[in-house]
Amino acid sequence: MKPASSLSIQPDEIVLPTRLPLSVSTSFGVSPSFQRLHWHRALEINWITKGSGTYVINGQDYPFVEGDLFLIDSHDLHRAYEGNDLEMVIVMFEPAFLGSEYKYDHDILLPFRQMGNPFSNHISHEHPAAKGLGEYVNRMYQEYQGKRRSYASAIRGWLLLFLTEMNRSIHSGHGQRSQAMVKHLEQIRHVVQVMERKLAYPWTLKELSDEAHLSPSRFSALFSQIVGTPPMKYLVQLRIDYAVELLEQDDLNILEIAEASGFRNLSNFNRLFLGQTGTTPSGLKRRLHGEDAK
Repeated sequence: MKPASSLSIQPDEIVLPTRLPLSVSTSFGVSPSFQRLHWHRALEINWITKGSGTYVINGQDYPFVEGDLFLIDSHDLHRAYEGNDLEMVIVMFEPAFLGSEYKYDHDILLPFRQMGNPFSNHISHEHPAAKGLGEYVNRMYQEYQGKRRSYASAIRGWLLLFLTEMNRSIHSGHGQRSQAMVKHLEQIRHVVQVMERKLAYPWTLKELSDEAHLSPSRFSALFSQIVGTPPMKYLVQLRIDYAVELLEQDDLNILEIAEASGFRNLSNFNRLFLGQTGTTPSGLKRRLHGEDAK
């Protein structure tokens, strides 16, 4: 449960690019903004590469040294103190960056969403998995700094491997999901499956919440917490992913693909597709099939 006190502290405005809602940077020492209690909606991974210090997360102190890692969930109230010669790599990303991954792995964000039981904010350098986890963070940093071709896909891949290792190795095995959490996961899983089966249907938020037997407001909050993105935005992601599959086949024209993917308006389809992929449907189709994109 997130601390109620965080509600009285304004969130840090961390603006990440829409097309790649992620940043990977290094920090030397602790800036004044990190020394004060703060919270943000982005998810955060810290890898301590040198020195020592103390993190305070939701009122609990975590002394740390080189090789330690931290995961900071949305709304975690936290601050840091430098001990000596502190250096760290900081990964910040919006949950939506991995939103579509929920389609294939419903547990991918559990290291953040079940913080404290059975996961911890702090992974000690002494843990057998810590060295490998640190290497994944280092790979993300190298890709982000180098920005070679397809670097965004490489970062996403290393991040998925990081979270996979968290789920496999850091999970203590002692905590058990509450019956309420199990029920909620099943409710959301059911709605996602319904979305996938009927992508072209003109879903409303009310209809989706009815599938989960929840009020629209409760459903939206629960869906966002578990999946990492609001339900209607996730539906758009699913539709765009399906549209890309249809573009690869080259059997339909753009209008037919838009309709098959659940978009009733072609200009809206083009706008949303461009926002999510960085290119237009027609531009992607030309590239996929070896045509001149000019």
